[in-house]
Amino acid sequence: MMNVRALLTEIHRRQRVLAVTGWLHVMLLVVLLSVAPFDARTVTGLNPWIKPMKFAVSITIYLWTLAWFLAYLRPAYPRAVRVVGWLVSLVFVVEMLCVVSQAARGVPSHFNISTPYDGAVFTLMGVMIIINTLLVALVLLMFFLKPVELPPAYLWGIRFGLLLFVLASLEGFVMTSQLAHTVGAADGGPGLPFVNWSTRAGDLRVAHFLGFHALQLLPLAGYWLNLRSQVLARQRRMALVVAALAFLYALVFSALFWQALSGRPLISLSALLVL
Repeated sequence: MMNVRALLTEIHRRQRVLAVTGWLHVMLLVVLLSVAPFDARTVTGLNPWIKPMKFAVSITIYLWTLAWFLAYLRPAYPRAVRVVGWLVSLVFVVEMLCVVSQAARGVPSHFNISTPYDGAVFTLMGVMIIINTLLVALVLLMFFLKPVELPPAYLWGIRFGLLLFVLASLEGFVMTSQLAHTVGAADGGPGLPFVNWSTRAGDLRVAHFLGFHALQLLPLAGYWLNLRSQVLARQRRMALVVAALAFLYALVFSALFWQALSGRPLISLSALLVL
């Protein structure tokens, strides 16, 4: 098993641009953590720097995960891998500039069309996410078009993880269509600690979060299963186990999505008070 330093070094070796962009978000997170305690303002009931913090963490994990996977495609698609790395990095630099600049102004970055400027910022963010979704779909396609020399369980874990990531990205457009992530109440109000998922109404961010992190969880499951099956025939059986896990994961993702659409919270406020 790699230690943390070796892991980070390997990520940098695999895709330098994505690795460096991830480190920029880590440095941004440190700055935001320093600024937040001195800002008494609120945006939708929260300190304005909470959302940029969450985005910085999530984007770092995503960039480094993608850097890891793209290395497997480099032998077959060297130019495409380089272009994807640069474009994804650019997308999230622009995205974070939008999120941070709106936080500095003390206004919401998402679903905010209250002025022409705010509407333009939100539109730009939407364009960036569309580009990223298309790029991830391209990466998924590349994992199917040419043979990739990986154990079957691990390879299918990556494929299913990418697929669910794309589905979670598409689910995000449901939020955009209603200019809110809460169903049955206004955005803001009582929510779970840090993530602030609503405890009184449906919240589309729950399924969004779960779908995005299939990108890490399913490949890790495939990798772990492969470590326990060195015989090729058994490795292929483990790939079927990964497929079953991905199916169950997709069911949970769908259930959380429909739960949110029906206006029901993941955990109600009353249940949280009992805990």
